[in-house]
Amino acid sequence: MSATSSTSSSTTADALAMSGLASGINWTSIVNEMLTEEAAPETQMTTEETADQNKNTGYQTIGTDLTTLNKDATTLSSPDFFNSMTTSVAEPSIASATAAAGTAPGNYTFYVKTLATDSAWQGSTASAPLSSTSNVDNLTLSSAGFSTPITAGTITVNGQTITISTGETLQDVFNDISTATDGAVTGSYTPLTDTDGETSGDEITLSNTDPTNTTPITLGSDTDTSNFLQVAELYNNGTDTVTSAAALGGVNLNNNLDDANTSETINDGGSGNGEFIINGVKFNFDAETDSVSDVLQEIDNSAAGVKATYDSANNRFELTNTSPGDVGISLQDVTGNFLEATGLLGGTLVAGTNLQYSINNGGILTSQSNTIDAGTSGITGLSITALGTGTTTISVSSDTSTISSAISSFVTDYNAVQNYISSQTTSTTSSTGTVTPGLFTGDMDVENIAFTLRQLVDATPPGGTTGVENLNDLGITSNGTDNTLSSPDTTTLDNALTNNLSAVQNLFTNSTNGLATTLGSYLTGVTSPNGTLATDESDMTNEAKSMATSISTLQAKIANDQTTLDNEFAAMETAIESLNTDKQFLNDYFNSSSSSDQTAPSSVNSSSSSSTD
Repeated sequence: MSATSSTSSSTTADALAMSGLASGINWTSIVNEMLTEEAAPETQMTTEETADQNKNTGYQTIGTDLTTLNKDATTLSSPDFFNSMTTSVAEPSIASATAAAGTAPGNYTFYVKTLATDSAWQGSTASAPLSSTSNVDNLTLSSAGFSTPITAGTITVNGQTITISTGETLQDVFNDISTATDGAVTGSYTPLTDTDGETSGDEITLSNTDPTNTTPITLGSDTDTSNFLQVAELYNNGTDTVTSAAALGGVNLNNNLDDANTSETINDGGSGNGEFIINGVKFNFDAETDSVSDVLQEIDNSAAGVKATYDSANNRFELTNTSPGDVGISLQDVTGNFLEATGLLGGTLVAGTNLQYSINNGGILTSQSNTIDAGTSGITGLSITALGTGTTTISVSSDTSTISSAISSFVTDYNAVQNYISSQTTSTTSSTGTVTPGLFTGDMDVENIAFTLRQLVDATPPGGTTGVENLNDLGITSNGTDNTLSSPDTTTLDNALTNNLSAVQNLFTNSTNGLATTLGSYLTGVTSPNGTLATDESDMTNEAKSMATSISTLQAKIANDQTTLDNEFAAMETAIESLNTDKQFLNDYFNSSSSSDQTAPSSVNSSSSSSTD
């Protein structure tokens, strides 16, 4: 019985310890009140941590604004900036121009006689003919070396439809045309030769069979589905004989070099180390693995100064100088025959032209480039690019517009700094009279930055030029109610820039006490890694970290204290419950004993009476 009571009491005690029913004390509420009081400093520490973080962000904002202002000051502290020049061209289709700082202002008459053009090396016929003889009985269309593959379908000759199959020969096509036209039109193929007796191209001819018939041959219709006539360069020319408009055949740029259908089979000397030279630059190739496209790309990407292309319309390769002027192109096969097989060695130079021009009606000058500078024109700082022929006037003047914009940007960025500092150092008062200080209220470093900036821009540097001694003379005035500046009065500023530019330049750039010079020096110091702002940011960062550590430590202590208190009160509850259980047991025991004592005498008397009897 005792063991059962103990187990039951333990289970009940656990439940009561959680609720406080054993003791009758709401100790959970007591613990919470104790912990809340212990956590009170955390609120203040969190407030301080947030304030430190906000200040750090504020310092960064000020630093960013000051860096922007310093860039403005750096621009305005450069004497060359005030020597900036601008150009205008009366006839933009003839030329464009730019002027560097210090270019002599004035008007220049620019006459372009001829533009510079690129030299080009045009190769001879690049591909092999469709056939070396006029016999095309075995020249299958699908394997013929046309520049574009023939497609199956139909063509029309003199209104008659002829079906083209890529498996038939070129002679089959001629026969089909003759059959369809009842022998009125015949076709023939002719390989062409150059003056050296070498094949230089080929052509197809369609002719009336009756010499007395002068009726024009009619080729093609909207219903044609084969490209044979187009690939064969056969077009209606209104006569009784139609011949290919250009040499047939073509180079397959994507095949390996030795299978590209060039005028001669390309070889690399049998070693895979073919070599040729263009403008002194060496190129290597492997005829069995490199394609024509590969080699053309390599030429384009090289220092040879030419762009290599294949002209499919004229079936030839071309090399074009990447720079204009009357200059040549040198070619040489070293190992193998790439240049010869592609027709480049047998080509001709189409010479480029040099730029011919004059300035201010002087003598004709020459340049290999369409862009000229002082080296040829004699005008320091003026760069002209010729775009067309003819005469135009180029005007050079001070770039006061750019200078004016820079000064306006300086004022805008200066005001941005002052406005932000003012907004963060000013206290506010609510309708109930509660005063809330600004983020940087009382921060002497920040307030000193605002004060120093105003002093520097309000200054009248010694040694100034009469007429422009300070910003007031540029139409920029200080605001009487805060640290900002007014936007420039455009009339006053433009007048100073137009009529007294050297004085404006001295105001900002004087190496000793120029406004932009001294301001830039101050800003560089303030925003440097060892400057005021960096120090303040570091201090705030350290304070925020320290406060975060204190908060974490306090939270850990509170959690530990809560565990301790919970355990102690729970132990109390368990002890009280145990006492209650024991008390109940004793009460039950003694109550049971008392009941037994009260019934015992009656039993004894009855027994005695029976015995006597």
